[in-house]
Amino acid sequence: MTDVVMPQMGESIVEGTLTKWLKKPGDRVERDEPLFEISTDKVDTEIPSPAAGTLAEVLVEEGKTVGINTVVARIDETGKAAGDGRPAAVAAPPPPAAPEPPVQQAAPAAAPPPPPAEAAPAEAAQPTGPLSPLVRRMAREHNIDLGRVQGTGAGGRITKQDLEAYLARREQPAAAPPPPAAVPAPEPPKPAAAPPPAPEYIPPAGVAKARVEPMSTMRAKIAEHMILSKRTSAHVTTVHRVDMTRVARIRERNKADFQARYGFSLTFLPFVTRAAALALREFPIVNASIEGNNIIYHSGIHIGIAVALENGLIVPVIRNADELTVVGLQRSIVDLAARARARQLKPDEVQGGTFSITNFGSYNSLFATPVINQPQVAILGLGTVEKTPVVIDDAIAIRSMGYLCLTFDHRLIDGALADQFTAKAKSVLENWQEDVL
Repeated sequence: MTDVVMPQMGESIVEGTLTKWLKKPGDRVERDEPLFEISTDKVDTEIPSPAAGTLAEVLVEEGKTVGINTVVARIDETGKAAGDGRPAAVAAPPPPAAPEPPVQQAAPAAAPPPPPAEAAPAEAAQPTGPLSPLVRRMAREHNIDLGRVQGTGAGGRITKQDLEAYLARREQPAAAPPPPAAVPAPEPPKPAAAPPPAPEYIPPAGVAKARVEPMSTMRAKIAEHMILSKRTSAHVTTVHRVDMTRVARIRERNKADFQARYGFSLTFLPFVTRAAALALREFPIVNASIEGNNIIYHSGIHIGIAVALENGLIVPVIRNADELTVVGLQRSIVDLAARARARQLKPDEVQGGTFSITNFGSYNSLFATPVINQPQVAILGLGTVEKTPVVIDDAIAIRSMGYLCLTFDHRLIDGALADQFTAKAKSVLENWQEDVL
């Protein structure tokens, strides 16, 4: 039997919603054939079968949200019925491991054993199962001893909900201090009030109430991820105007041959990605991340490219982007975007990013202040490139101008360094030297 598990679709993802089964129990399934669909805040996609065989049993029903690495189904690689797989499972218990523990307890019945027995609970108090980055971060921020938290996830794994429940219980005793205030001393300060709920929309008289529908799983997860990012990082954005004339002329001169040779268009995005990769080499702290009071300097430059979907957003990752040419980057961007929209991305293609780029210029936006994709510390935005009159050597000239917008985490990156990084990318673009074809 092969276990099929809920995959992790990103560093900060601890659960996923199984939205649809593409096979029924008893159906034949081939390795890498789409088996079920999931939805998270990072991806809404099909998950391939890890093995060929018969879908023996389905353990998680459609619409249910479960933690990563939860077993959602089992595949019988022998192709036999599910009933044939049961005897094998029953055959495993025969090694009577159960009788042996009593024997060991009976042997050390002397006085020495009791002390070790007290040490056991201390070890049992350690957290069970893998801890997600989100859980570790919440524990650090709220000074939580994870040994005191009871995990309810698969295999005793501690989830975000477990920490929230623990915090709620821990805050309850805080209400006890008011009794001392009964003394006729100065009135104690009132506890900070919780933020008021968002006001409800009330339509004007005579106007029908607006249509109400729940958010999709992906939309709700994106909302949660964005709020988490704003609470985690000290967001600051710097904007640099870039003369893209040289790149625009190279693109215009080569785009027909490029399309004929490679089968896809040449856009501005691979040029910006290449410039960003070179800048990341020179300023590796922009490619880093924060864990507690430690700076994690990543060994590779893995750039996520934001892709707009019909019902959300996804950021697939280009591995070792600094090793690719404009052709390689454009090919990767086209491939990842196409498969993202066709729901064919693999789990490892949306995780492991160390820096992100978003191209809001494709919708004619001049500039914006993008939100950092956690646990990264910066994201670069590209505005639309358009011909603009500018002053050069006291003369007015028509140039192809655009804006690079870098949002950075001010906890780690200072404004001067952020500007130096963006200036490096700008310099690469304005003085482009590499061949395209």
